[in-house]
Amino acid sequence: MKFTVADLLDQLPLNEALPIAQLEKALSLSATVDKQQLRIGIHGLIKLGLLDDTEAGLLRLETPELIPARLRCSSKGFCFALREDGGEDIYIRDHQLNHAWNGDRVLVRVTREGGRRRSPEGGVQCILERQTTSLLAQLEQQAERLVATPLDDRLLTSIELPAEDEAHLDPEQNSVVEVAIDRYPVAQFAPLGHVARRLPVNGGEEADLELLLTKHHLNSRPAAPRAVLKNLTEKERTDLSDLPVLLIELWQGREAPGLPALSAVEREGGGWTLWVHSPAIAERLTAGSGLDLWLRQQADAICLGNQWLPMLSPSLSKAAAFKVGHSQAAVSVALELDPDGALQHFRFCRSLIKPAASIDSSALQALAERKPKSRTTPVALKALKPYLAQLEALVAITGQLRQRRIAAGSIDLELPLPGIDSLGDLAIGAPDAALDGWLVALADTSPVALLREALLLADRAYGSHLKALELPAIYAINPAADAAELNEVARTALALEIPLELSEEGNANAPELARAFANTDRSRSLQQQLEDVIKPVQLSQSPGTHLLAGLATEEAAVAPACCPGLHYADLWNQQLLILLLSEGKDRPSVRHKTCVDLTSDSCHGQIDWPLLAPSLLNPAKEALLQGLVQKLNGRRRFLAELQADVVAMAQARQAEPLVGKILPGIISGVQSYGFFVEVPPSNVEGLVHVSSLKDDWYEYRSRQNRLVGRKNRRSYMLGDSVEVEIQKVDALRHQIDLAVVLPEGYEDTDSGAAPGIDQDPEPLTLPSED
Repeated sequence: MKFTVADLLDQLPLNEALPIAQLEKALSLSATVDKQQLRIGIHGLIKLGLLDDTEAGLLRLETPELIPARLRCSSKGFCFALREDGGEDIYIRDHQLNHAWNGDRVLVRVTREGGRRRSPEGGVQCILERQTTSLLAQLEQQAERLVATPLDDRLLTSIELPAEDEAHLDPEQNSVVEVAIDRYPVAQFAPLGHVARRLPVNGGEEADLELLLTKHHLNSRPAAPRAVLKNLTEKERTDLSDLPVLLIELWQGREAPGLPALSAVEREGGGWTLWVHSPAIAERLTAGSGLDLWLRQQADAICLGNQWLPMLSPSLSKAAAFKVGHSQAAVSVALELDPDGALQHFRFCRSLIKPAASIDSSALQALAERKPKSRTTPVALKALKPYLAQLEALVAITGQLRQRRIAAGSIDLELPLPGIDSLGDLAIGAPDAALDGWLVALADTSPVALLREALLLADRAYGSHLKALELPAIYAINPAADAAELNEVARTALALEIPLELSEEGNANAPELARAFANTDRSRSLQQQLEDVIKPVQLSQSPGTHLLAGLATEEAAVAPACCPGLHYADLWNQQLLILLLSEGKDRPSVRHKTCVDLTSDSCHGQIDWPLLAPSLLNPAKEALLQGLVQKLNGRRRFLAELQADVVAMAQARQAEPLVGKILPGIISGVQSYGFFVEVPPSNVEGLVHVSSLKDDWYEYRSRQNRLVGRKNRRSYMLGDSVEVEIQKVDALRHQIDLAVVLPEGYEDTDSGAAPGIDQDPEPLTLPSED
């Protein structure tokens, strides 16, 4: 089918009838069979109450009881619908899925309201859009049927295949197949598909990358539409060519996106002006054009380790790139800081810059190791000698910004990704806070730390400006973690005899827990527990709390705009700023002689007239109404899952040569069925199942987060050091089986019965999100 239900509904405005002929044209349907499928879909949507067939055409009805959501299923058989409006997740029982699969966009009706410690329940009423058009699977002959079993055990189904695909059977399981879905399940009929190709399981790094791209449907991305980019002239640009601009080099991967550049100028009377220069991308394309819509679909640049899937088209990326010694257009913000690093004022401009030097990690490391009064210049710094004072100023300023951010309640955790070669740029990290509600703790001389503190502050300036001028911006919010979940983490720490300071009400807060955990011998394990409950950064049409930036009030505003080559949300906000700078009215009419400065915060509260013509703003407002922010948030969740898969695959490959070896590890989680152990240096995590503990019967003490032997009283708890043997590695499913190695003096007391029993049951509640 050439269209989805979501495509159909997107073409129908609310409370305005559209003739079917116009709908066919909007969906580019010309074949008879496609038009017949459209009418079948329309008939079903009318029965669901989503549409009404009137004399004037199809009318889309308001259905607030049907909630748009994205399904996230568990291998254990339960699913949650993640609401696109950010509301509480809805629990979906298997018989209420109505053939929807993990990842599908759906409309859900709530059938039972939630309560204390219980999620609301509901059922899928309509599948808006299928996520899985193909999948990785292993083939199996079942009597007279050939079926494909998905490697992703969250897809709770099997696919029937034609007999001719028997040629792809692989008893040795040295390969998997990509199965294209020909028909989704309907009523009592199973899904059908066919083998598209075979992929090797042990083909090396490039083959692993192809497996991941295929799993996440990225192996055949649509090409960018042809577009003529606008040429940017020097006219009406602020010439900053004399400003010492430094490029901070982070990444070495193929097709890595360009990043902002920095400058610092000392102010008279104390303090600094910190400049952040972003690539000028928005000015080179037309908002709402084919290229712009294609960029919305890409949403983000994707790091796969040593390779990137860029968001920008090759021509756009090349046109906007910064190069040392070359003049280039930029969008710059000047952040005026007092001597303590507090932001006082800011101003924006379309600028012309000429980067003077490039700074990489080796230069910053040499700067950190250089003695303060040394007369000699290290080799790594000789080419930068004219700019050392500038670089030292940037390190000092961003270090000061970090201290202010932490003091305001932001959280840094010592949880970097492992230094596996295949992780490449992914292990280095990004300079913006795009996904997580916490940042990796880094030295002030880290290039990532240098950029991210400057970008966080710049995004605050963008947010403040766009909010004050009431422009339809995309904001970033980072709400506080759930108090009950934080208290659970605190109880875990107290059970491990970690001293904590709680509020007068006995509640914990995330910054206090982070500080307490950093100084313990179980720091990593406890920080992982805290990481699990910290809310991620999300995009929103409205400004709000952003704890990661140190902004705890509802009046806060953070609008990402510094990395338009990395995220579409940043490009959107850069488009709005350029629209303001080029088309904004700085006075009510030409008869007024007094103008306001639209480029700076001095205009806030001074404007009582329309800044921009409605014809300029309406397309942006319409895009937001059609769910742009929800779609971008969905892509961010997709990006998080993909990058987690990249890391897990790399860790599993590191563990494969270690099968049969005994290694030290740290317990990272305890459950009734066993405990998880993290094995350095790759930090691969595997499961020691309770049935493999042969020396005793073990009881699960959930309130103490430990397993305890009935007879010998031996315990396994969070953060304990243990020795384990790696028994089995399944790199495709990212599953590692471990067996604990008992200390000398412990003997196997297995009596033949299955050990392990939960003597500390919790009250029965619905399972949490997997």
